[in-house]
Amino acid sequence: MITLDSFKPHESGKVLRIQGDGAIQQRLLEMGVVDGADVEVVRFAPLGDPMEIFVRGFHLTLRKSEAALVEMQR
Repeated sequence: MITLDSFKPHESGKVLRIQGDGAIQQRLLEMGVVDGADVEVVRFAPLGDPMEIFVRGFHLTLRKSEAALVEMQR
């Protein structure tokens, strides 16, 4: 399965599901990273973490560990 943390800048895809449970999953859902949402990776910080994504008209910053929980379809 492809996860969001494996995407390169300017790649986009659709969210299939969010793994895990609890606070991290709830935080992602509240930010708009939900099943079926289109997500584009904008850029990475100079050291590779965190990453900036564009979802539902908003720019968000995620840690790579959070992005690894998001299963994607290219």
